[in-house]
Amino acid sequence: MTGPVVPFGKPRAERADAVRNRELLLCAARAMVAEEGVERVTMDGLAERAGLGKGTVFRRFGTRAGIFRALLDADEACFQRQVMQGPPPLGPGADPVTRMIAYGRARIAFLRDHHAIVRAAIDRNEPTPAGEFTITRVHLRMLLSRTGLALHDLDSLAVQLTGALEGPTLLYLAQPEPAAPPSPEVTEALADSWQLLVERLTRPEDGPEHTG
Repeated sequence: MTGPVVPFGKPRAERADAVRNRELLLCAARAMVAEEGVERVTMDGLAERAGLGKGTVFRRFGTRAGIFRALLDADEACFQRQVMQGPPPLGPGADPVTRMIAYGRARIAFLRDHHAIVRAAIDRNEPTPAGEFTITRVHLRMLLSRTGLALHDLDSLAVQLTGALEGPTLLYLAQPEPAAPPSPEVTEALADSWQLLVERLTRPEDGPEHTG
């Protein structure tokens, strides 16, 4: 749900104390979410839990939503490592269609598991981040290019597939007060629909069809 966390170019190194404070705050935030739920996480409470000043929390995260964006970014980085370096079919080694299906299923599960954090990461004073699915779009674009099929305008197709994959979850999260994350049945149905969509899209053409 956030922008890319894979760095392009060499990032500027953080000071050791800044890195240590960041990890301390993230660990404290995860513990608070696990013990009390996202609703109870506040800037003041996080500062107290981590044993740091409130100013440090504000400098690191900016807003309460920034706390959850940082948690999500950290988990996104782990997810991306699985995609880029993990075992197939999610990671390299499987054919592109199989990887696309595996990616969609894993991504839907990831979004469901992070439902509460993703909701809390959305700043209600800012537009819903409908255009920030960069990693999914880039990955799907790459896989589409490796199918060997005569697919036209891969960039637009990757955008449409990204919307089909992540759009339903985004629309759900944008509702004022969803009572719970999508049920396992809904999650499985979305994953099955994704697989059907990919299989239909990448099915080799058998020749012209005629209808009577």
